[in-house]
Amino acid sequence: MYRAEELLGAYLPGSFYYSSARGSLLADGVHASVGGQAGARAQAAAEAMDAAAAAGVSDPVVVGAIGFRPDDEASLVVPAVVRRAAASNNRVSDRAAVGSPPGRWSVTPRPEPDVYVETVHRALARIAEGELRKVVLARGLELTADAPISVPSLLSRLVVLNPDAHVFAVDVTTSEDPAPRSLIGASPELLVARRGDTVVANPLAGSLPRVADEAENRRRIEALRTSAKDRAEHAYVADQVAGVLSRFCTELTVPDGPDVIGTATMWHLSTRITGRIANPTDPAFSSLALAEALHPTPAVCGTPTDLARDVIKELESQNRGYYAGLVGWTDHHGDGEWVVTIRSAEVCDRTMWLSAGAGIVEGSDPTAELTETSAKLRTLLRALGLEDIA
Repeated sequence: MYRAEELLGAYLPGSFYYSSARGSLLADGVHASVGGQAGARAQAAAEAMDAAAAAGVSDPVVVGAIGFRPDDEASLVVPAVVRRAAASNNRVSDRAAVGSPPGRWSVTPRPEPDVYVETVHRALARIAEGELRKVVLARGLELTADAPISVPSLLSRLVVLNPDAHVFAVDVTTSEDPAPRSLIGASPELLVARRGDTVVANPLAGSLPRVADEAENRRRIEALRTSAKDRAEHAYVADQVAGVLSRFCTELTVPDGPDVIGTATMWHLSTRITGRIANPTDPAFSSLALAEALHPTPAVCGTPTDLARDVIKELESQNRGYYAGLVGWTDHHGDGEWVVTIRSAEVCDRTMWLSAGAGIVEGSDPTAELTETSAKLRTLLRALGLEDIA
């Protein structure tokens, strides 16, 4: 078993890196690629791991990322080499420990903030019509540096600055890319984890930005707990996650109401759902199968799902790609961990694309939703020393 610091130090673009409270995983090389359409990738992954085991690969796993829409890209592989580490006790949160990256940056909002506010107004009009209850609208920033961006350095800063997050880096290079492309991020949202017959999901929805003043933070935590609008938004997500997991579990425990958890930049309503899997030896009950069944939750899409996804396609200015998709791993036993691809960016050479979204429901304030997306963008911007530009 390696130390977490060793795996982080060994990461190079093209590797797969994933760390959480459960530990760290670093995967290199490609033994086999995993194909399959949406909803069938878990079976394809199981077959690829069976073939890898037959070929002599010890304890094969499938790692990678899946895009937001069913027809979006996926990057799933059985790696040639996998190294693991137990969870690190290093709780360093001082950004001075890793410093800030040098260089100059140009920033292009996509769309412009006033356009995003108008888009939220349009979404509220659709919600007022009665059929759509929630839709998550995203906006992005395109950053261009004056030199190639160091993904290993950015990954290290994300790990240090977000010790409670699920931090990841995935190779998502395509044949059209002029240089290697990496999907990198620090997600606060566990979609699903499975260990043996135990499953855990932790949906987040209903958010407020975190601030420096602790008295104001306490007020915001209480405001989230008592907000009818935010609790309704959260209930859409928690109810759907529980409903999906109930199809796979013989036991399911769902708290009566949400708690509040914090990240470096946000406060979120959170519900931790636990269950016991009915058939843990069946590939149809693997962590990837559960993740595929759950995706997309109303936390990143909306409700009803199909209508919300159509509205997103209509109102957002560009394809989300991997943003609001899935990233994680599953092993030959079906155990694994998958998170929602938020607080993330794609990096290629000197260019970096960041996205963040906000859940729009009846009663949403378009300006407040813009502020929320700015706070969420700061997870990545903070690691670049650019948090003031959102």
